[in-house]
Amino acid sequence: MSTSRTTNPAASGASESAHEKPGFRTKTIATRLTPEELREVEAAAEKSGKTLAEWLRELALKAARERPADPTELVLSEVAALRYMLLNLFHATAQANAEDKHLLAESVLKIRDQANARKLADARKLLADFLTGEVGGGAK
Repeated sequence: MSTSRTTNPAASGASESAHEKPGFRTKTIATRLTPEELREVEAAAEKSGKTLAEWLRELALKAARERPADPTELVLSEVAALRYMLLNLFHATAQANAEDKHLLAESVLKIRDQANARKLADARKLLADFLTGEVGGGAK
């Protein structure tokens, strides 16, 4: 099992100007690996054509941003996607019927793809609103 830690560059003698630049990377995360694990990680970074630090940073950020943090987020993201699809399918069907047309399969697929693209962000917003006490449109 590895442990990680973050360090504060200000305590390490980093310049104050580093703290003033927005987006400037000032924190460090460290972990321990066996020599074999290190070789595997270095080989993967080299294979991708990136430096080890760049490869690790991108992998960590991708995992943090794309994967639900817990099963609650996963379930809620699916519920949010279903809600989005149902509401949009009902609306699109009603609109097509009003124009005496049929809902096209391409429209259904587009709605599904839009729901999938936004479901995790929607779930995270729902959870954040719930945790701050904002239920349904901001009413407390």
